[in-house]
Amino acid sequence: MTTPIAGNGSTLDGKSDYGSDFDLQSLATLSDYGSEIDPDDLDETTLVGDLLTQLAAAAATAPKAAACSGVDVAESAEHGNVAIHRSPTAVRFANATMQSSPARAARGASVEFEYDSRSRQSTEPPGDEATSAPAEANTLNATTDSNEKPPLERFRTKPRKPLSVTDLVSPAWCELQYFYTLSKFGRKMRTKAMRTGSKIHRTLEEEVHKIVPVQVKSKVDGFGLRLWNTIQGLRTLRETGMTRELEIWGVLEGQVIIGIIDELSYTSPDPEYEEQLEQTRTRATGGTLPLGQLGIKQAFANAAASESNSASAWVGSLTPDHTVYLSDVKTRGVRSIPTGVSLRPTWMQLMLYRKLLESLSLNTVDAETVFARYDLEPLEPFSEGFMQEIGSSRYNVADSDEVSQHPNLLALWSLMMTEFRASVGTISDVLRAEFRFSRTGDLIGSKLNSYDPSIVDAYVQSEMSWWKGSREAKGVDIEEAFKCRICDFAEDCTWRKTKVEEATEKYRLRSGKRRKSAV
Repeated sequence: MTTPIAGNGSTLDGKSDYGSDFDLQSLATLSDYGSEIDPDDLDETTLVGDLLTQLAAAAATAPKAAACSGVDVAESAEHGNVAIHRSPTAVRFANATMQSSPARAARGASVEFEYDSRSRQSTEPPGDEATSAPAEANTLNATTDSNEKPPLERFRTKPRKPLSVTDLVSPAWCELQYFYTLSKFGRKMRTKAMRTGSKIHRTLEEEVHKIVPVQVKSKVDGFGLRLWNTIQGLRTLRETGMTRELEIWGVLEGQVIIGIIDELSYTSPDPEYEEQLEQTRTRATGGTLPLGQLGIKQAFANAAASESNSASAWVGSLTPDHTVYLSDVKTRGVRSIPTGVSLRPTWMQLMLYRKLLESLSLNTVDAETVFARYDLEPLEPFSEGFMQEIGSSRYNVADSDEVSQHPNLLALWSLMMTEFRASVGTISDVLRAEFRFSRTGDLIGSKLNSYDPSIVDAYVQSEMSWWKGSREAKGVDIEEAFKCRICDFAEDCTWRKTKVEEATEKYRLRSGKRRKSAV
């Protein structure tokens, strides 16, 4: 198993070419991944005492509502825009309006910048989480018995949305907290801080994507729009060397998983770190690189030669040895970089993105499995109006011939696979997390880590066993009890009560032994 290298992976510069902000909640609200919390800033010596004191005052009532507000429908529509890419400033198609079937209420759809949880509104039936949450508001028992459905069936089975990367990494902070959130609200609620981050997200996205409205008339049109956006994102990567907000799909443990990668780039965030990682792995494998993988110096030499020999090609006309780097951006309410366990969800998120991206680039994701999860007919033709808009010369996205040659989801998925082969060669194992100050968007710093398939595979297996109901949700270990201080469900958390009781009993036994030895 590869040991991640993290010692020299931090930077504290004032400017950055990387990333679009993915907002996390501030300390005053429920923390998604703990990026606001650094255990080094907390006094661990008082934790057990604090928990005992709080437990004594706790009432056996339902947990208080999380300190966040629901989604504002008007705000979520983002003024009727969803995105598409165009070159040189890529267009990101926007779903302006949607004509529903008789069984669906007509509604607008939009680009959603907390993508993992909200960008699928244009292709999902209404009334899934928002309407189901109240019925389960008081069902906060973390156990899964014969009379209770597993979390996957309760929260992520049709007609509800499929699992997202967010669904898999949020439990890395605390499974019970996420379970209670889903039980009470049906989904993770958006906060003011998250909406502020979404605006920063959009500003950064518009640096590479021009957002334009597109009419869609069916679920097939809506999902086709998303495929076109991924296609255009890959073309933007080849043309400019960088793209943002790339939506990806995959299948893990038999479940469709979706995610949005903050940024893909052809530029190494730290060549020295990458070379160090390469040397470490070369020594671990007896002095040989994995089959087909070039050394870092050779890869850079080939990239330079490719660029110098091609005056007219995209920053790409790239050979299969061209390397892609993943980055993710987090915002923080404090001007410091998180450490230790607070970074665990971030690294899991980046590893999951890389795993899904690799599957798509190798064309191992079954398209029909994805379409079936959304109840989409892969051969149903797109509407004429939709195809005309996509092929419009004013968007400069695709010519009419290309659009007509891909008139349905199956054909468009095939085109997307072609773009993946042309755009994504080697995927670097170097993962970059960037942290920005939430009030201004200024760069705080960044951290690097390395991809380890054995770590992410074990993590996915563990989390899916909870989602599928094979085991109960777990709370945090006593060493991470600082997380309970900012949890809105702490007073009624069964795991926390058990841990406090265990700590109390251990303390009682130790005290008893000391008294006996004194006698």
